[in-house]
Amino acid sequence: MKKMYPKSFFVLALVMILYTVNVAAQLDLPAGSQIAKVSQRVGITDMTIVYSRPSVNEREIWGKLVPYGMNNLGFGTAKESPWRAGANENTTIKFKDDVKIEGKDLAAGKYGLHMIIHEDGNATIIFSRNHDAWGSYFYNPEADALRVDVKMMDAAHTEQLTYTFDDVTANTATATLSWGKKKIPFKIEVNVTEVVLADIRKKLENSPGFNRQTWEQAANFSLNNGGDLDEALGWIDATIAGMFFSEKNYTNLSTKSRILAKQGKTSEASAIMDEAMEYATVFEIHGYGRQLIARGQKIKAMEVFKMNAKKNKGQWPVDFGLARAHSAMGNHKTALKHLKIAANRAPDQPNKDAIAGYLEKLKKGEDIN
Repeated sequence: MKKMYPKSFFVLALVMILYTVNVAAQLDLPAGSQIAKVSQRVGITDMTIVYSRPSVNEREIWGKLVPYGMNNLGFGTAKESPWRAGANENTTIKFKDDVKIEGKDLAAGKYGLHMIIHEDGNATIIFSRNHDAWGSYFYNPEADALRVDVKMMDAAHTEQLTYTFDDVTANTATATLSWGKKKIPFKIEVNVTEVVLADIRKKLENSPGFNRQTWEQAANFSLNNGGDLDEALGWIDATIAGMFFSEKNYTNLSTKSRILAKQGKTSEASAIMDEAMEYATVFEIHGYGRQLIARGQKIKAMEVFKMNAKKNKGQWPVDFGLARAHSAMGNHKTALKHLKIAANRAPDQPNKDAIAGYLEKLKKGEDIN
């Protein structure tokens, strides 16, 4: 006898089938081309590439697996598509701050990374504002934020497609795609000073700004990295007077002196530095004396080292400083006398060893600076 089922049973069965298919589609299963991520910081700017890594697997890559030019992939809305610069979903690249790619401006943000491989050995790198699409099937040139042309280079075999950040400097990094026997590099530049100063200005308006040392660091960074000297002077003046945390010390006074000197205000800089000496420790005075010698200001250095000896009599490293000053002036005999005193007062073996080497140089009539 044929078994009869109520209509509600079939509705329920259909719901169960659809639910099962939907659940299966949500499973997190391993992909054939594994996902990878590579990151690099330049200055304080983070940059990250996320991509999938296909293998060569004895296939011919360039011009075959990755065809030259733009191509109709037979799926999606794009009539012509570049290469997805990886496998599976969009390869993406993200920049925390504005950068330059091969000398061209690109705003901070996340981009789909695509490439057009040319038969002449060049490649066009495309940064697309559409970073959520799957691969290049829905590529739209109207979403391009930037295109740059670069040279492909011959390289040792790389089995799995790999992105690296190479030749990293204080302001630049080169992102490189390596696969098969080719690599495709593109240079990224960051205006580190501009980025850091913008970050400093924000921080000074928030909790870090309630700290004197933050303002001292801000002024010092601007001074040493080509920032606005008037702005730096305002920051350092705030640490000296006018704020609830203001306090005169060697650090902020000496920084102010260096800012004034860089502005060409020599007499003002000298007067501030003389004031800074009142707050300086024996080691800070010693360090300043060494800076003067390095600048060729031997007479001023001698004055500073003598002041240190008078202010901090018998302390380490006042005689070491006097030895340096006399050596700079060519008074090697007097320098040797002070260096022998310094040798007896040296607080640790590394300093004792260094002085031993300087003693030999002075005995030969050589300058120890």
